Amino acid sequence: MKTYVTGTILAICLCATGAMAQSSTSDDGASGAAIFSQPDQAKRAEAYADFMIGHLAERQFETTGKPEEAQQAVEYYKKALAIDSDASITERLAEVYAAMERTSDAIRAAKQALEQDADNLAAHRLLAHIYIRQLGNASSETNQSDVITAAVEQLQAVERLDGSDLESQLWLAHLYGFENKPELAEQELKKILTHSPANPGALGQLSQLYLDEGHPEQAIALLKDAVASSQDADLYDLLGDAYAKTHDNAKAEAAYEQAVKMDPDEASHRKGLAQAYLSDENYEKALAQYEKLSQMEPDNAENYLRISQIYRHMNQLDKSQTALEQAKKYAPDNVEVLYNEALLDEAQARYKDAIQVLSDTIAGIKAQQAAGQPGPSALAILYEQLGMAHRGAGDYASAERTFEQMQELGPASKRRGELLLIDTYRASGDIKAALAEAQKARSTSGSDESLGVTYAMLLGDNNQTEDAARVLRGLSGQSKRDTYLDLAQVEERGKRYSEAEKDASKALELSKDSGDQESASFMLGAIYDDQKRYNEAEKMFRKSLELNPHDAMVLNYYGYMLADRGIRLDEAISLIHKAVDEDPTNGAYLDSLGWAYFKQGNIPEAEKYLQQAVAHDGDDPTILGHLGDVYAKTGQSERAEQVWQKALQRWQKALPADYKPEKVAELHSKLKNLKNRVAQRSSSAVNPR
Repeated sequence: MKTYVTGTILAICLCATGAMAQSSTSDDGASGAAIFSQPDQAKRAEAYADFMIGHLAERQFETTGKPEEAQQAVEYYKKALAIDSDASITERLAEVYAAMERTSDAIRAAKQALEQDADNLAAHRLLAHIYIRQLGNASSETNQSDVITAAVEQLQAVERLDGSDLESQLWLAHLYGFENKPELAEQELKKILTHSPANPGALGQLSQLYLDEGHPEQAIALLKDAVASSQDADLYDLLGDAYAKTHDNAKAEAAYEQAVKMDPDEASHRKGLAQAYLSDENYEKALAQYEKLSQMEPDNAENYLRISQIYRHMNQLDKSQTALEQAKKYAPDNVEVLYNEALLDEAQARYKDAIQVLSDTIAGIKAQQAAGQPGPSALAILYEQLGMAHRGAGDYASAERTFEQMQELGPASKRRGELLLIDTYRASGDIKAALAEAQKARSTSGSDESLGVTYAMLLGDNNQTEDAARVLRGLSGQSKRDTYLDLAQVEERGKRYSEAEKDASKALELSKDSGDQESASFMLGAIYDDQKRYNEAEKMFRKSLELNPHDAMVLNYYGYMLADRGIRLDEAISLIHKAVDEDPTNGAYLDSLGWAYFKQGNIPEAEKYLQQAVAHDGDDPTILGHLGDVYAKTGQSERAEQVWQKALQRWQKALPADYKPEKVAELHSKLKNLKNRVAQRSSSAVNPR
């Protein structure tokens, strides 16, 4: 079927041929006959007529979207070009090709127009737009780099020919960023802001550039004044990002809150606000925002994942499980979702389930890599958690193998895997293997101070206090304050309390910020407690909690010190509950809480928390001993004997510095008395009076 021209368009063009071919120019800059290059006036008029028909067909195509009108424009532009090869006709042909998504033809025609006229602004602009559109379809990094280079070349020409084209300048700055040329991007954006100070695109790009380059303070300075005058929600969002980078959570929250207020239906603003609340540990507010996001984006797995994480932290594990199942529904193979599934299993002491999830996830990633597909760079994190799950299950041999495999992933993973392997040997009571591994790691690490400290602490665990102190004093890279604190720790474990107290006091004197003061005060408190100087210990613990009321370690230690002495038990329980709230799966904290309830005479609560403690740390002899006391108190003699016997076995594997002969003697005595009572009851049953 032949293409056609409507009678109206044809009539207009025929009239225009006679009237305008002489000398006049059209009110449409693209269609003036005077700009054509054909010297023959009659031919120029004929070319102009074809051009006008093509141009009007192009306009019709823009209005209706009918492909036959675009094809008609192409045919008439080609007819015009056959008579007059003027660059303006070639440029319009290129535009139509681009609109028809005939990209190769469009590029060819635009380049031909530039060969005819190197300063053809429309052709440069068209090529730039084509290359920008192609960026998303580039099949490789090399192709993408080539497309970016081509786009930049065209945008530079547009800027040279039309300095008022801000959109092209913004794209040019953006592509400089892709080329890793932040200086050029910054120059371009500042140039725009010189002429248009409130331009939201330039403000947004420049502030994001500062954030990406690690200069959030410059982004804040740029945006603080801009947001007040522009009232642009996206700029408030970026301001929130900048404050978040400086860890100013209060100001980050205020900026995100303003963005949400101005544009409540934009999810990105609410995500920033939710994350700010989460960073500030304001879990209730963060939860409210993520629940709102889950309504706005019902198929977005990330929102359900964050809800699950918050509930897990709040120890509402049933709700955490429900939210995680929603996340898995929308992203069943997502590594972060699977990782959090394993964490939730571990929080519920379901270590076998966690091991299965993590093992399957690791196998899946390895299969991807073996098939030549890019896999997520999460293997090291997964291996670490898998090793910890094996440890939670009491399978130290599997944990050791896992951390050895982790070391094969690369230099960073090797160092982390070495430290985890050393700690696993230590946790299993194999202090000789831990020391040997630490020595081996030190021999290949050069001057790694952290390995030196680790080795010294292991020597302290082995009651080699003098050797540990010698290693610590030989570490040149540590601050004096940290060295004194480490010395105090090994001296405290070696029961050299006078020296430990002196070094901890020096560490406290050298502590400048609140975090350092808190840890040094806590160390002093522990040293005083070991010496039964309880009033001085309490003073130090209270000082630590004034500096950080949420320090779970201090809360637990202070509460246990009171509970073990059987005094102020309500206060002890309150302190330990706060520690458990901070770390709900910590076996030591759960043990402290159970023991405090036992001392109070609340045996059901004692049994509940001590059973949870054993589920999370079933190899700790102190925890086992406490649970045995509960069973003995409730007449469960057989169970008491079982856990006490296991406690004795674990005491034999305790680190030398942790071994407490008085506790072992006490357990032997309890078992002897228990067996005597059982024997007496049996005798009474056989020989009743």
